[in-house]
Amino acid sequence: MINTKIYKAVYELAEKLMKAAAKDDRATFEALYAELEAICTEHENTGKDHPEQWETLADFTEELEDALPIYQKALDKAVAKQSNDHIASIGFSMAALQVELGDNQAAIERLQQAQASAHTIEDNELKAEIDELLATLTTG
Repeated sequence: MINTKIYKAVYELAEKLMKAAAKDDRATFEALYAELEAICTEHENTGKDHPEQWETLADFTEELEDALPIYQKALDKAVAKQSNDHIASIGFSMAALQVELGDNQAAIERLQQAQASAHTIEDNELKAEIDELLATLTTG
């Protein structure tokens, strides 16, 4: 379970980052991203470390190649916590990114792993998204 105080800070930063991106406010976006990154690094490898904060950081990382290692860090933390919700969510995000980067084979493998974790979660929308992207990649 993510620390409530950290969850609230990460959630509020995510909302502000979305608003800054929508307004194309570069300076504010970069300042907020740095704040989110600081939260992640401050709590890394402590009892307050959680895959959700890393997944959020990766979500807002603009360079696709830079986002993948952050997603991988989030995934590693989710696997360590045996959090199938996060494993499925992070796996789907990574796969979508790999598709954008033209690495469909890696995306298929990531989606198969996400799909295996998704069997035990309640998020039917995420399950459907994983299944749809996997079907698109394997029947094309």
